[in-house]
Amino acid sequence: MLGKLNPDEIEELLRTQFVGRIGCSADGLVYIVPISYAYEDGWVYCHSAQGRKLDMMRKNPKVCFEVDDLRDMANWKSVVAQGVFEELHERAPIHHCVRVLTGRYLPVISSETMHLGRLWPFEPDDESEIEGVFFRICLGERSGRFESDSQSPLIVG
Repeated sequence: MLGKLNPDEIEELLRTQFVGRIGCSADGLVYIVPISYAYEDGWVYCHSAQGRKLDMMRKNPKVCFEVDDLRDMANWKSVVAQGVFEELHERAPIHHCVRVLTGRYLPVISSETMHLGRLWPFEPDDESEIEGVFFRICLGERSGRFESDSQSPLIVG
């Protein structure tokens, strides 16, 4: 069965996943990249090393954010949202971003890119100890789809 996620289901998927994809564009190029994130109150919070995605989002802050939960090819959920990138420079928003990121659920085995510095999983006394860039994306229009308990058609030979 194919269907649309309702607003509560969209929020739940955004809250419970930890890897999403950012679609950005600038200078005639489109770039899609996975990123670890945390979600809170309509905002996607992220931390990243300097690179192409940040360069592009600084030029064009309008982005697309996608997250999915793929159980198998017949049982999945997906959310796509339009958003606006905002780089964080001030101490208070960075501190909030660090709190949101360190408070998220992470799997027992996670990658180095999900860790916020040498003290991870603990919050540092000073966020300036964490290398990289903190940013958030304000999500606007959202849509969600799902498929569940579908069966593949029989192949007749």
